Amino acid sequence: MTAPLRVGNASGFYGDRSTAWREMLDGGELDVLTGDYLAELTMLILGRDRLRDPGLGYAKTFLRQLEGCLGTALERGVRIVTNAGGLNPAGLAAAIGSLADRLGLTARIGYVEGDALARPDALTANAYLGAFGIAACLDAGADVVVTGRVTDASLVVGPAIARFGWGRGDLDALAGATVAGHLIECGAQVTGGNFSFFTELPDGGHRPGFPIAEIHPDGSSVLTKHPGTGGAVTVETVTAQLLYEVGGPDYLGPDVVTRLDTVALGADGPDRVRVTGVRGSPPPDTLKVGVNNLGGFRNSMTFVLCGLDIPAKAALVRGQVEAAVGTDGLEFVLARTDHPDVGDTEAASALLHVHLRDGDKGRAGRAFSAAAVELALASYPGCTLTTLPGDATPYGVFTADVVPQGGVEHVAVLPSGERIPIAPPPTTRAPASSAPQPPPTDGPADCPTRRGALGELVGARSGDKGGDANLGVWARTDATWAWLRGWLTVERLAELLPETAALTVERYELPNLRAVNFVLRGLLGQGVAASTRFDPQAKALGELLRSRVVDLPAEPRS
Repeated sequence: MTAPLRVGNASGFYGDRSTAWREMLDGGELDVLTGDYLAELTMLILGRDRLRDPGLGYAKTFLRQLEGCLGTALERGVRIVTNAGGLNPAGLAAAIGSLADRLGLTARIGYVEGDALARPDALTANAYLGAFGIAACLDAGADVVVTGRVTDASLVVGPAIARFGWGRGDLDALAGATVAGHLIECGAQVTGGNFSFFTELPDGGHRPGFPIAEIHPDGSSVLTKHPGTGGAVTVETVTAQLLYEVGGPDYLGPDVVTRLDTVALGADGPDRVRVTGVRGSPPPDTLKVGVNNLGGFRNSMTFVLCGLDIPAKAALVRGQVEAAVGTDGLEFVLARTDHPDVGDTEAASALLHVHLRDGDKGRAGRAFSAAAVELALASYPGCTLTTLPGDATPYGVFTADVVPQGGVEHVAVLPSGERIPIAPPPTTRAPASSAPQPPPTDGPADCPTRRGALGELVGARSGDKGGDANLGVWARTDATWAWLRGWLTVERLAELLPETAALTVERYELPNLRAVNFVLRGLLGQGVAASTRFDPQAKALGELLRSRVVDLPAEPRS
């Protein structure tokens, strides 16, 4: 078929807008509607669910969303593809079957499994599978396809394989669809959600619609949204999402390595952006594996320090807490949110966050939080805390591993119950090392400058990958790009964001996007669930960078 495949997305994470499925089905024509529920943290949550009840392990909210939408999707011929199966895709498929029976509907349900790996020392261990199992289910007539841990983009690539008949060797087409999948996987984030220049959106960013990718037989696509929905689809909103949670120019996947430095974006009318030129190369011979373990227990208490002598007050609390519970596992973070000579308590106060992580739930629990509360009448002047004493909670540690492509039993379970093994790709290639790129040796050209916030000229998008983070920065004009690529070095980044100075930082340029991407190794420690950082997923890191006041080019070169 030569007509484009219209794939919408109605969920970017476990907890996304509950009405999005209905909005997408009612908003206009679709061929496929996808839902992404699985972040690294979600797998930990589902793992804990499964400990309590072995029949769980999938995203329960999806069933509630589907109850009001399944009949509409079947009536309109919209096929549903979701990774909400999490750790138990067979269980979710069975639950959808029961839901259909209760609603008096006939739904053909397929599912994909084989991502779960037997690792007795792990709470969860799941390989990131590719898209061909999804395609096999759709080829067999499935109305609904449920997966466990596949790559986020596979939810879109699978339907495209089924529609256009691509094979393993159609690398450029697979890469193009991978980019389309990456762009819509985070829901409204590509239609103006979390966008640096949100004040420029037609509705001010109040309620962005969810995205659609119109995929063509060659793998090119057009990003758009239903008419009348909020937000916008522009080259810049698409650029922002393309930079989200990526590393070097080679974007590794189980079916193809997508070369992000070949992506070309162009306006294609109102709320339409065309994505072309994407090139792909053979995938690596290994699959990424996400491993979650329980790391211990954690607790936090926050002291409010008002007025004068803030460092001395913080030092007093530190000494008192350490004397009460010992020093092991304690972390003290002083947030200087205070302002001098102001007339209200909140504006004059700093916050001292005290964190404790320990393998002993008792020590991290009320033994710690009660010790903090006991200081209320015996510490610094004005002593107060923001919370009552509470118990410790478990936290998880995420690590990434690899397994050979042939080391998993990737299986498509068709609506008939037939199990179809999905063979690994016949051709693989060791991934080329994406060497970090230094800025041009001549640096930025000399020109008149003015003081201003960096964000006046550039946008940014940041996010997490396990214990690492990425920070993508794009220029709004060619002239600004000519300045930015020579100015924003690793060393400059360390000056602007001092917490990155001690880290291994990799820098990559994406000239087609007028962008530079930084990978910050170890910024998030043992991963999101274990991080005590104020911004544990590094989502605000880009906006912090944009807020820094620097010497901007007064008259950028045209």
